[in-house]
Amino acid sequence: MRSAPVTIKDIARALNISISTVSRALRGMPEIHADTRMAVMRLAEELDYQPNQLAKNLLKSQTRTIGVIVPNMSYYFFSAMLNSIEEAAMQAGYSVLVCQSNESYLREKTQMENLLRSQVEGFIISLSLDTNNCEHVERLVRKNIPLVLFDRYADSIRASKVIVDNFDAAFKATEHLVENGCKRIAFLAGPPQLLLSNQRIDGYRAALAKHGLPMSEQYIFHCDYTQEDTLMQTLTMMNLPQPPDGLLTVSDRIAYPAMYALKQKGVRIPEDIAIVSFNNEPISMFVSPSLTSVSQPIQSMGMETVRLLLKQLEATDLAPYVPETKVMPTELIVRESSMRKAPTTQAASTVA
Repeated sequence: MRSAPVTIKDIARALNISISTVSRALRGMPEIHADTRMAVMRLAEELDYQPNQLAKNLLKSQTRTIGVIVPNMSYYFFSAMLNSIEEAAMQAGYSVLVCQSNESYLREKTQMENLLRSQVEGFIISLSLDTNNCEHVERLVRKNIPLVLFDRYADSIRASKVIVDNFDAAFKATEHLVENGCKRIAFLAGPPQLLLSNQRIDGYRAALAKHGLPMSEQYIFHCDYTQEDTLMQTLTMMNLPQPPDGLLTVSDRIAYPAMYALKQKGVRIPEDIAIVSFNNEPISMFVSPSLTSVSQPIQSMGMETVRLLLKQLEATDLAPYVPETKVMPTELIVRESSMRKAPTTQAASTVA
């Protein structure tokens, strides 16, 4: 059950002044004494008062519209998620307004404010790479505006989430490389602040520890998801005194330029280096060699995201809202990039 937004009447009652005085103070009218104007502005900020009439009436609006913010619609994962979200929302009688942050915190914040002005009744959000301060999203939670996060999220935000077990997926992907004879496994990860990437790093480390393989920080490289940075990081990786013979990449978008850089350097895949990635984009089966990748149940994730949001939108009881976290299963799709013969005993001793 969503609570009503703060109104001018609330501010007037708290300060024991008239509604018209509050209204004039908020508009900066000169006839209002400076001390009164300052008190009104201070309390309005403290109570998170929204002067926009549409936002004020969000509780009563019945637009049947959901606001969705994703990092970039050109990414396969997010475009596929949007298809699933829109289909599930339409079946429930809701339309969807979609915005992209382009991996920018400031743009994400602006798009959220734009959607509020458009009277969306709830939000589905996947955070941008640039988002370190989640105050704008936490504000939605404080105002009891229905919200579901998916894929990229922050632990600090008390909201429902639809995610996969990144630790377990990375553990199994790394273990697959070990089982195919890899002894020195590197990880092309995402930016250091990206929670999803760090969870996969933890799974990677745990798999190495289980199999008694050395874990060296020099084998972890953080990429910003651009092709240029990935090419540079890949070449730096292969110039190590002992270059890796196995590689885990945080997403297929990083795997493709990494494979290109390796081929340009004359490194054979999978003979010299076996590769496993994440997201299982459709093109993974058509690149050469075809790419082993972790598949996420995107259609089910989109449907589950909408289900959790509808549960909040349609709540009628007065019980406090308890966020839910839905962890979806993953599947390792094995292809040519990781399948090679295990090294002989003699060869193995030379790469310890």
